[in-house]
Amino acid sequence: NLNDGTTTVATTFITNGSAKAWVNFDGFAASIQDSNNIASLTDQGTGQYQLAFVNSMGNVNFALTSSTGNADSSNAGTGRNSQMGSGAVGTFHYENSNPANQANEDAVRGYAVIHGDLA
Repeated sequence: NLNDGTTTVATTFITNGSAKAWVNFDGFAASIQDSNNIASLTDQGTGQYQLAFVNSMGNVNFALTSSTGNADSSNAGTGRNSQMGSGAVGTFHYENSNPANQANEDAVRGYAVIHGDLA
């Protein structure tokens, strides 16, 4: 248990609710700016990236939240996820200023946070 003098919380509550991996990356250079539990970032084509974990997830039933941003706010992007595996996950960046043409594009900055159980 953790106790701050007023409240006591079970350590499992803290560890189960903590992000198991996160990353901040440059999509043009396909380089990690900062991260936790991310071994590598692979450029898989325009706006497509794969994140490999240092420590694998326990299964593929984890939660991934990703977002992206560009310097030009008129071409703001949105992240979406795919290729979920216990050792790696894919994320995409696409331009969303024109809903009729949401083509993949490289992101100035990409972000992802993963919650779930480690193997």
